Amino acid sequence: MKIASFNINGIKARLPRLLEWLDETRPDIACLQEIKTQDDGFPAADFEAIGYHAIWHGQKSFNGVAILARGQVPVEVQRGLPEMKWPGDEADEQARYLEAEVQGIRICNLYLPNGNPQPGPKFDYKLAWMERLRERCAAHLAAEIPAVVLGDFNVIPTDQDVWSVKAMADDALMQPQSRDAYARLLNDGWTDAIATLNPRGGVWTYWDYQAGAWQRDHGFRIDHLLLSPACADRLVAAGVDKAYRGREKASDHAPVWVNLRD
Repeated sequence: MKIASFNINGIKARLPRLLEWLDETRPDIACLQEIKTQDDGFPAADFEAIGYHAIWHGQKSFNGVAILARGQVPVEVQRGLPEMKWPGDEADEQARYLEAEVQGIRICNLYLPNGNPQPGPKFDYKLAWMERLRERCAAHLAAEIPAVVLGDFNVIPTDQDVWSVKAMADDALMQPQSRDAYARLLNDGWTDAIATLNPRGGVWTYWDYQAGAWQRDHGFRIDHLLLSPACADRLVAAGVDKAYRGREKASDHAPVWVNLRD
């Protein structure tokens, strides 16, 4: 089974590139982030025309996530994370999380907050969101649910996941608090598929549109695929479809994927 994640950075603007990638690589499950459209503007018919059924959680102009499955309809389990247990989060309506059951696996698709500028309220929101995510993931582990938690985490886990530590030193993606929150998640029992199969690092999933980052290969890894123990036992391969970043009107992210043994 091939499960993929792709921050498409605007589904309407990049629909031809997205359909091209789906047609050429044929993942069984594809999770999308930053679809940047309200629910009624999601192009479900275009995906159905090539054999994919979709569920989505949209938001006007920002954020938004979707789950596509080839040949079957994903069974939605939850949209959005549970509210925080402390005041101030009651109005959190950002479309950043969607969870579904597909082929016996719980698919948890996320677009984690960026957190910049830091320090400040956006960074505080990022860290609080990560704690909420950890609580949700812990429930899956406790119930021994086969699960894949994937998407744009907006966290550069280690120094070997970035082209230049110095260039990103002040960014929210690489702050000790962000890295520590990600490490705590892994230590609960999740396997970072790409890191496990590429222990020397040097694998990027994002290249900025500015300063010739793509042409100079100045990228970093922020799109991750985390496997529960049952799914980690089935891990066969994982990688990045890097070439799609270089195509015309491409997203600034490349798709990432994992293959699990049936």
